[in-house]
Amino acid sequence: GPAGLGVLEVGLDSRALQIVATLSLTLILFTDALALNLRDARAHRSLALLALGPGTLLSALAFGVAAWALLGLSPSAAAILGAALASTDPVLLKGLLRRPELPAAARDALRIESGLNDVVLLPIVLVSLALLSGETLAPAHWGRLGLDLFLLGPGAGVLVGVFGVATLDLVRRRLGVRRDYESLYSLGLAFAAYAAAESVHGSGFLAAFAAGLTIAFFDVELCDCFREYGETTAELALLLTFVLLGSSLMWNGVAAADGHALAFVAIVLLGRPLIYLAAFLPTRVERPTRLLVAWFGPRGLSSLLLALLPVFAGASEGPAIFRAACLVVVVSIVVHGATLMWMGRGRGGNEPAPARGRAADAPPEPGSAHAELITVPEVQALRAAGAPLVPVDVRKADARAESSVQAVGSRRLSPDGAATDARVLGLPSDAWLVLYCT
Repeated sequence: GPAGLGVLEVGLDSRALQIVATLSLTLILFTDALALNLRDARAHRSLALLALGPGTLLSALAFGVAAWALLGLSPSAAAILGAALASTDPVLLKGLLRRPELPAAARDALRIESGLNDVVLLPIVLVSLALLSGETLAPAHWGRLGLDLFLLGPGAGVLVGVFGVATLDLVRRRLGVRRDYESLYSLGLAFAAYAAAESVHGSGFLAAFAAGLTIAFFDVELCDCFREYGETTAELALLLTFVLLGSSLMWNGVAAADGHALAFVAIVLLGRPLIYLAAFLPTRVERPTRLLVAWFGPRGLSSLLLALLPVFAGASEGPAIFRAACLVVVVSIVVHGATLMWMGRGRGGNEPAPARGRAADAPPEPGSAHAELITVPEVQALRAAGAPLVPVDVRKADARAESSVQAVGSRRLSPDGAATDARVLGLPSDAWLVLYCT
């Protein structure tokens, strides 16, 4: 950037930044919805509702009031900044969510919150943006805005999701689809939903989320590459956006920081834990879990992408909104990142910790947080205990053809049609299914 080699200089009026940021926000909304585990959401619905309702909305309100009082922003601009900074970044949370010692309730609550709170906050940003641009308050205009936001946008996303999955399933059954093409198909659905909504003057961002949520709701069997490629591409787009912003724009907030701005940062970072701890009082969740969920709400690229929307709309207060968001994000990355490093102190590499309360060679309890990975001694212990157990070969066809090694008594499931194969083979629903691959 300008402070370094001077090779890359990106301004707020950069067309490249607008394109990359739009694609990034579309993909992150789509993949967040697609990755939602609706069963987990139902199992922890009280915690999720408290996080998305009082937690998210009260945080947005508190941050908005603070922005209006300390930064001198208009009420509409302050509402946009408050909503942007109430967004929890799913990318920056991944390091925490992958830690095996994290309580299951905290992991589920943070995953659900980071996956859903953007779609709760986005309407606040879009409505405030309409006010900020000076649109008339006539009932007809507000009726049209509500139609665009809450009907045309999500409706287009649902239609694209239903039609897209039905088409994929039909073609896959009739002709077959290669894994690499199916992975690209996920990106096509995200962009198709965005384009469909924008063509009818709806919100493309809400449409992308609705398309992903529709696919998750139908719970169709998809190739693992379908979601993984979409998430990887979304992270790549986010990385590119961070490069464009980090070259110069993100540091504008640091350079313009004064006493009021630093006080605002403190309110944002300390306000969320207080609000969330108060919101979780009615629950029976353990205190350490409540503290983890309340503290870890790092602001990252999601906040910056939402703060960029008024800039792209040409709002006069857009640069001020973006500068304030940049300062909060930089401090949040340092503070929450340091907390993660402190939590990981004394643990070498990424080696998972053994499950608490059981020996390394003891079988995991069904449904426990550590039951996803199983070792050979654990399999032997299950067999010795007389538990019903079926080894399942889920290797890809080429890897299986190249190997002569086969587990005794194993059954074969195709990675691309596991559910169908399981029904055909009549695998018992009450048995341990031990999957292995290479």
